[in-house]
Amino acid sequence: MTRYLTDLARRSLTTFAELLQIMLPVMILVRLGNAFGLSEALAWLLAPVMGLAGLPPETGIVWATALLTGVYGGIGAYLVLLPDLGMTVAQHSILCAMILFAHALPVEQAIVRRAGASFLLTSLLRVGAALAYGAAVAWICAATGALSGPLEPIFLGGGAADAGWGAWALETAVSLASILVIVALLFALLDGLEALGVLRWTTRLLEPLLRGIGLDPRMAPMTTIGMLLGLTYGGALIIQATKDQQFDARARFLALACLSLSHALIEDTALMLALGADVWIVLVGRLVFTLAIVAALAALLKRWPVSTGRSRNRAGENSGGLR
Repeated sequence: MTRYLTDLARRSLTTFAELLQIMLPVMILVRLGNAFGLSEALAWLLAPVMGLAGLPPETGIVWATALLTGVYGGIGAYLVLLPDLGMTVAQHSILCAMILFAHALPVEQAIVRRAGASFLLTSLLRVGAALAYGAAVAWICAATGALSGPLEPIFLGGGAADAGWGAWALETAVSLASILVIVALLFALLDGLEALGVLRWTTRLLEPLLRGIGLDPRMAPMTTIGMLLGLTYGGALIIQATKDQQFDARARFLALACLSLSHALIEDTALMLALGADVWIVLVGRLVFTLAIVAALAALLKRWPVSTGRSRNRAGENSGGLR
């Protein structure tokens, strides 16, 4: 047990140090943007987009940061802005879901492109799905009154905009310390799930669903792994598989579209749940929405085949396709 706890602490601190390099600069930049009025100007520009999902204009800064830097970069921006947003649980959950749908596009979609699908097409798919899902959930919550109570974060929030730099720094340190605790708990959770065989059971559960919505059965296992553990893992497996055997453009695109829309279902979802998001919005609804989109794409491409990315000739050379 002592050896495991030591290893857990080492992994957690190493990962947190890497995350700190992303989050802290973002938090300082957003804080400076607030001080000089830049955040308000950017929020005004992004207001129409975030308004589609019933979110405050300032959340556009959070999502834009996540799109460029990743989930933790978006959280870094969120920590600074949250105290002044007056978010409901529904709005918070919608924003978390949108971040999970679309984040770190420059890095992740570069992996997708290397695996054989269009960078531009899959990026637009992720952004469009995030906005459509956010708008749909916002309408349902508004119509039913679900999750309309105010968000009461336990640890989120890097200090109000009018707080002094000293108070802001102290609250930010507390928030970052809480992130470290969450990272350690996530590692422990993943270790526990693997030891109990939950990951293997979930993989067996997802594979038939993916085959049922139209994915190539040969790609279902690697897509499932990526959906559970992350796009990097799934993308690497698909890259390797395409070296060993031939897959047509449709098969690659559908697998990578599914992987792009929903990946790291365990780790990233657990993170958002720890931040107070609703499980039905950030996990169940998001997964159902992903499967519905992929099933629709599979039916569409089966009826009207189009170029969806890179294809290979027998010599292994790249030919044309959407980028």
